[in-house]
Amino acid sequence: MADTTNAMNRIVVLGPPGAGKSTFAARLGEILNRPVTHLDTHFWEPGWEKPDSDDWEKTHRTLIERPNWILDGNYGSTIDARLDAADTVILLSVSRYVCLYRVIKRWLGNYGQTRPDMAEGCEEKVDMAFLRYIWNFPAEKIPAMERKFTELDEETTVIRLDSNAQRDAFLAQLGKK
Repeated sequence: MADTTNAMNRIVVLGPPGAGKSTFAARLGEILNRPVTHLDTHFWEPGWEKPDSDDWEKTHRTLIERPNWILDGNYGSTIDARLDAADTVILLSVSRYVCLYRVIKRWLGNYGQTRPDMAEGCEEKVDMAFLRYIWNFPAEKIPAMERKFTELDEETTVIRLDSNAQRDAFLAQLGKK
């Protein structure tokens, strides 16, 4: 693997809920010494209320204008701007079964609480619509993301990690640099 750590200044981490985006982003931030922002903390308002679209776009623009960042989260309404600003895109494409297991485990472990990577006032929740979203993510969302990747500047590095083993090996390799 070539030394890409110096070129990794604006990193987008994408993938289905339960893929481990927030944990991966935090570990990556420690290794690369880059600030990590979980988009969930900036998007959601208390009680799982969606923000005004203009307010969200303004917040998002502020986040991507910084010189160094790791942003974890999908958010389709702003993904194009985020991808255009990034020099590195990392897609965590983990099995839907693993994602469902992790989301249910997370829900049980955080029941009635707000996770640190979530906006204040958004207690952990799971419903059938969310479970369907996770189940359908590989067929509905990942192909659309991959089409967007083909339109990126050739200077943008796209990395797809399809398993926990690939994720761990990638982080271990970066940690050696």
